[in-house]
Amino acid sequence: MESFALHSLSITTTSSFSLLSRSSLFHLSSPKPILKSPPSIFPSPALRSLSNPLLFTPLSKSHSRNSSPHFTLHSSPNDTPSTVPPTRAPPPPPPQGAKILPLIISISIGLIVRFVVPKPVEVSHQGWQLLSIFVSTIAGLVLSPLPVGAWAFLGLTTSIVTKTLTFSTAFSAFTSEVIWLIVISFFFARGFVKTGLGDRIATYFVKWLGKSTLGLSYGLTFSEALIAPAMPSTTARAGGVFLPIIKSLSLSAGSKPGDSSSRKLGSYLAQSQFQSSGNSSALFLTAAAQNLLCLKLAEELGVIISSPWVSWFKAASLPAIVCLLATPLVLYNLYPPEIKDTPEAPAIAAKKLKSMGPVTRSEWIMVGTMLLAVSLWVGGDALGIPSVVAAMIGLSILLLLGVLNWDDCLSETSAWDTLAWFAVLVGMAGQLTNLGVVNWMSDCVAKSLQSFSFSWPTAFGVLQASYFIIHYMFASQTAHVGALYSAFLAMHLAAGVPGVLAALALAYNTSLFGALTHYSSGQAAVYYGAGYVDLPDVFKMGFIMAVINALIWGVVGTIWWKFLGLY
Repeated sequence: MESFALHSLSITTTSSFSLLSRSSLFHLSSPKPILKSPPSIFPSPALRSLSNPLLFTPLSKSHSRNSSPHFTLHSSPNDTPSTVPPTRAPPPPPPQGAKILPLIISISIGLIVRFVVPKPVEVSHQGWQLLSIFVSTIAGLVLSPLPVGAWAFLGLTTSIVTKTLTFSTAFSAFTSEVIWLIVISFFFARGFVKTGLGDRIATYFVKWLGKSTLGLSYGLTFSEALIAPAMPSTTARAGGVFLPIIKSLSLSAGSKPGDSSSRKLGSYLAQSQFQSSGNSSALFLTAAAQNLLCLKLAEELGVIISSPWVSWFKAASLPAIVCLLATPLVLYNLYPPEIKDTPEAPAIAAKKLKSMGPVTRSEWIMVGTMLLAVSLWVGGDALGIPSVVAAMIGLSILLLLGVLNWDDCLSETSAWDTLAWFAVLVGMAGQLTNLGVVNWMSDCVAKSLQSFSFSWPTAFGVLQASYFIIHYMFASQTAHVGALYSAFLAMHLAAGVPGVLAALALAYNTSLFGALTHYSSGQAAVYYGAGYVDLPDVFKMGFIMAVINALIWGVVGTIWWKFLGLY
């Protein structure tokens, strides 16, 4: 889902052009930076809007009609043809419908599974047919013959038309509490951006810690970790809060995207924030949408985690915090900025805070609502309040008090898109489990592991590494979870790995591989699209930091989880 949250950011960035007035705090005369476009699987309009170099405040007041000069073309008898600009041919319309080659490949993969690969005797005809539709759907999510929601709808329709699933069964996941919690999390993220609360919190950390480049990076990292549990979208945090601040600070230091000056400051800050975001998402259950989906799929396989918010945080706290402390320092040495000291950053932040004025009524409401929601997420089990109900209460407060309006919710297209395709994937994955397909796959893998005489710790390491490396083939964390989480968790269980340990470790892994490539997640597209980091550096630093994260989580996490009694 994170990779498709970019649609929601366009309202943030397009409104920020009001900062281009002469009174702007960061008024610059430099040309517009070059924006490097990531692969076409990401929505380009939102990324193009992120190229505005002056986005320090993610949501500013709209223009008045007199806020900028108007240039009117007048005709007169003395006009000559030379004074009239030549007429340019309109650009060709964008292609309509499905992309032919990805469409053929995606459908062919499903047909091959259905009609060419022999059906195992342990799997029913219905289960094998559903597996072929599921595999074709996943292939389409990777190859993108259509937008993800449209392709998922086609998969859902196919499962009904072929009588593989009944209508009620196919749509059963649309009532899932976890999916609606994810949808509401998008609205919370919009509230943070709309009120400017996330920007204000991050700016305070810049003011307090920003005297050096390393301190500046730590300030941004800590501020993201602080707001992450109440802003459950890594992409929204990246595009709506942190990238605008990074770009403004970098440009004020003469570090421009797309040229050699990017290494002065911007490349390091963008890379550090990008690599730290995975651990911020892994630290809290509600810091990223895919976390919630992981626990939902684990529950379907019989792995129940009591007090999920608290249990998640306890198990993640030590390794995630160690990684958050290590990442800026490691990158400071491996990918050093040319500018080591930023004495002007606190002053810039102070001026920005002054221009923002006192904390607004909407910001205070947002603070109170998020404290209430997080408190209910932490202690909701004792009170009998499910997590989704806590989120519904919070959203109701924001709507009643006018922080958000219903148009804000309706225009959050990524939330409704996620509801559609997420529910399809979750529903298919659940039915594959019910039909015994997942158990058959896990038994096959378990027998293979037993043939090598692997103990469960060895099997745990092999399966975790495989789950991580496979993400090079995916352009979405949630698509990866929907496709493979259940199968890999079942393999862990068949190999004798303790259930809670396996479920949590796979879920933490899901957050960490979001910084692996420039297409691995929504935040990856945001940071790479800013133009500060070259593509080879994205892959190089992504791999290096993946190894470092694996070592920290493998060593620190293993000791910590033993202490907590997870195995």
